[in-house]
Amino acid sequence: MNTESWQVKATLLLVSSLTIMSMITISASLPDMTKTFANLENAENLVKLTLSFPALFIALTAMIAGKFIDKFGRLQLLNAALFFYIIGGTSGYYLENIYFILGGRALLGVSVGISMTIVTTLIADYYQGKARQKFAGLQIAVMSLGGILFITLGGILADISWRIPFLLYLFPIVILPMTGMFLKEPKANEKGTPTIGKMKSPRIIWLVFVNIMLMWILFFLIPVQIPFYLKSIGIEKNSLIGIAIASSTLFSAISSISFSKIKDRLSFQQVFALGYLLMALAFTAIAYGNSYLMVMLGMLLAGLGMGLMIPNANIWVMQLAPEQIRGQEIGRLTTFWFMGQFLSPLVLLPFLGILSESELFTYLAYILLFLSLFFFVFHYYRKPKAT
Repeated sequence: MNTESWQVKATLLLVSSLTIMSMITISASLPDMTKTFANLENAENLVKLTLSFPALFIALTAMIAGKFIDKFGRLQLLNAALFFYIIGGTSGYYLENIYFILGGRALLGVSVGISMTIVTTLIADYYQGKARQKFAGLQIAVMSLGGILFITLGGILADISWRIPFLLYLFPIVILPMTGMFLKEPKANEKGTPTIGKMKSPRIIWLVFVNIMLMWILFFLIPVQIPFYLKSIGIEKNSLIGIAIASSTLFSAISSISFSKIKDRLSFQQVFALGYLLMALAFTAIAYGNSYLMVMLGMLLAGLGMGLMIPNANIWVMQLAPEQIRGQEIGRLTTFWFMGQFLSPLVLLPFLGILSESELFTYLAYILLFLSLFFFVFHYYRKPKAT
């Protein structure tokens, strides 16, 4: 198999794009969805949970999937995961009960937990060194651009009905034939590679795992809360809300494309420091702007920061993980990634009972600034083996 062929790369990138659309495609639907289920106790929180609920099941599934694919191979589960992605993703279109919809979102999460772990592991299998670094940046860029498309479409379709955006989850129908034709099991895994029980990664890998969870707890406040924040300052059109959220993914794509060149000049720690600094500025703009224009500026800066930090975490884990347990470690990365998304509203939204939205974004900006300073100091006072 020629891993440099456009067919292989396109298939990997399309599978990757399913991850971001699994979460925030329906973001603009949340306010109208809340009205539909207004007769239920705690309706607003239940509806917000539909956005983050898949993340819990991605987190629970990914680590198990990582161990499984190390033992039995990468591709056996992929097509099944894509099929169940369709079933779970579209459930919000035809189900009337909010709890059944949450069940469909859980199935969607299981599917993403499997497919995301497999596709990231395949990228590590197929590419090495500089090629891997470039492709990891391209992967996040395409995920971001896919997010722009699906979030924008979701916003437009939500103006018709909040249910219509759930039909966008039919997209894997296009991808399923490609995975069978263009992706092949890596030779070392054709019969499955048994995990070596005593094989371990350097302990610093746990810093990467915990960091990516914190990163997503903070960033995921944007798709969860920004629709409601914009409504509170007088922005009523769901399409404008979708555009605002999509703009963060646009600038995430721009910085991800530039990641390889930036990484050539900076250590992993410095990239995290820069990313957190950009996010601190983003949250400051949102906190003090109180206008659509300033929110858009915040989306720009937050996207630039996340677009650097996501491929940075992926590449660092790929570099630290021994080949024999690569799938397991990438599964753990995926687990911490989406655990952060699931925990975000549970950890942060209760503070809105005692703080205004502007105050919450202000305090989080301070936390982001502290994280930036931590990684700058970490870079200068420690010389890790993998920088």
